[in-house]
Amino acid sequence: MKIVAANWKMNLTRSEGLALTDAIVKGMSSVKDVKVILAVPYPFLAEVGERIKDVRNLHLAAQNCHHEESGAFTGEVSAKMLRSFGAEYVILGHSERRVQFVEKCRTIRVKMEVAIANGLSPIFCFGESEEQRMKGNHWKAVKGQLSLGPNMLTEDEVRKVIVAYEPVWAIGSGLTATADQAEEMHKHVRSVLYSRFRELANEIPILYGGSVKPSNAAELFSQPDINGGLIGGASLVAEDFLAIVKA
Repeated sequence: MKIVAANWKMNLTRSEGLALTDAIVKGMSSVKDVKVILAVPYPFLAEVGERIKDVRNLHLAAQNCHHEESGAFTGEVSAKMLRSFGAEYVILGHSERRVQFVEKCRTIRVKMEVAIANGLSPIFCFGESEEQRMKGNHWKAVKGQLSLGPNMLTEDEVRKVIVAYEPVWAIGSGLTATADQAEEMHKHVRSVLYSRFRELANEIPILYGGSVKPSNAAELFSQPDINGGLIGGASLVAEDFLAIVKA
């Protein structure tokens, strides 16, 4: 089954978010054999969760969580809190968190462990920068992030993980990764996971998060090692997002 996850990031007002949710719910009536995950801002979790709870193959996610179970961390949100609001998934290690909030691999791995311990499935994000790609260090960079992330988990833990490759150099830069380039890296990712988990690596979903649009979704999703997409900007328009899901 393909997986398509929407990352709304810090966008939309309450009314806009609920309207978008309702439009997606309506469009899901014709969708089969695709798992759709909505990663919404914290204030939307309760209401979006209520609207989608009875919709087949539609699931709720948060966009981050803290690495501690609880404590004096004003402004932060714990995995246990997210689970209590009905979240099933949480995005961790997104490129924007790594760059803008200087999140390190070790912290992201701890977040993964805490999320899993509290019943959440992490969507682990990773990917190389433009500089790493231009210098030919992209294979090593991706292997390093995986080796300090999913590859440090147990087999039982990694069964709950979705990984999402973000070619950071191709997001908002004017550059575009081709379907062949995306598949090439996804195949590399699978081999890195295989080095740790052997045949179990074939069961770990690998999503592509590099500016997926209705115009390129079908070609990307037809690649053997691309199991779906992590969708940013296109997830904010119901018609575009549903077109990607149906691709």
